[in-house]
Amino acid sequence: MGQHMIKILRLKILGQQRFLLFFSDSRQGVFDLQDYLSKHSGNLLKPLHDPGFAEKAFIDAGALCWPHGLELSPARLYELAAMQDAA
Repeated sequence: MGQHMIKILRLKILGQQRFLLFFSDSRQGVFDLQDYLSKHSGNLLKPLHDPGFAEKAFIDAGALCWPHGLELSPARLYELAAMQDAA
């Protein structure tokens, strides 16, 4: 891929299961969890259908995480997020 280890430095909850992610290369992007959930399934993803639980997201070691143990890889989110260059 040619990318160094990308990390998520922080996130901002936009509502409607959308998150603004700030990456370690100074870029930022919007990750649409609803869209992701419409294409993926699994036991760890089920609780994320509840917007209240989805908004409990936090960053740990550069990954997007939830209290029940789910982690989404920063490199994968970097590919999925609608990227914008930081102003």
